[in-house]
Amino acid sequence: MRSRFRSDRQLTVRMTVTMFLLGLLYVAFVVALIVFLKSWVLVVVVVAGMLGAQFWFSDRIALFAMRGRVVEREEYPGLHSVVDRLSAMADMPKPVVAVSDMDMPNAFATGRNADNAVVCVTTGLLRRLEPAELEGVLAHEMAHVAHKDVAVITIASFLGVIAGLIVRFAFYSQLFGGGRRDQNTAVVFAAVMGVSAAVYAISFLLIRALSRYRELAADRAAALLTGRPSALASALTKVSGDIARIPTKDLRTAQAFNAFYFTPALGAEPGLSRLFSTHPSLQQRLDQLGRISAELGRAAEPGKAG
Repeated sequence: MRSRFRSDRQLTVRMTVTMFLLGLLYVAFVVALIVFLKSWVLVVVVVAGMLGAQFWFSDRIALFAMRGRVVEREEYPGLHSVVDRLSAMADMPKPVVAVSDMDMPNAFATGRNADNAVVCVTTGLLRRLEPAELEGVLAHEMAHVAHKDVAVITIASFLGVIAGLIVRFAFYSQLFGGGRRDQNTAVVFAAVMGVSAAVYAISFLLIRALSRYRELAADRAAALLTGRPSALASALTKVSGDIARIPTKDLRTAQAFNAFYFTPALGAEPGLSRLFSTHPSLQQRLDQLGRISAELGRAAEPGKAG
């Protein structure tokens, strides 16, 4: 079933290419681990098990990590009403509604498909936004679900997570157990660490390139569905400004999930992290929303409708 969110062919192409390249990288990574560790059963079982767990339980993992909990209509009637209205407008199943008790203003969507999606907002976001702004943010998150990029980014991030874990395991094993290992074992560990580091770097860059575009696609789809790009622009400006004022130490836990957030959890002086951001710059997003607002204004002029 297709939703009424505007589809994006470029996003579909980018997701397909990214998954194809990551698939090749995934196969090469598994083969390299089998060669170095000489146990294909162990490698395949562990990697397949972790991939399956991340795909099927990604919504629960994300909610647990960000202290989110599912809320019923009686507790947050206004929030449920907005999600109900957007689901009807988009002609898509209503996602599960969750709230995270965090002062950082943000939101994210997770889940493997539209029938198993979760949309979560923080209490900090609810306190700061006006109803129209909240609608724009929630439409943005639901656009991710409709575009199916939530599932893609979840699967895509898996390889980098595994590679990163192996790098850490190999590093600490050598650090604390180097004296008990022979030279051959040390060579194997060094090789695994090198391959894992390379895989992590490549997947890191691929995921961020895809993530930046998918955010622009979700902004565009949300603005066109609600017909109020200015409200989404207002929410972006307000949330980005407030996040920049939150102490960096309070953002560190959240930064691991930046690819899923409405806006990245970056401090006032992000430095080099801005170059590798999961999101386009605020100005890029505002410029796009400004163009959409102008297009909608021209379409509404007498004699130009349709």
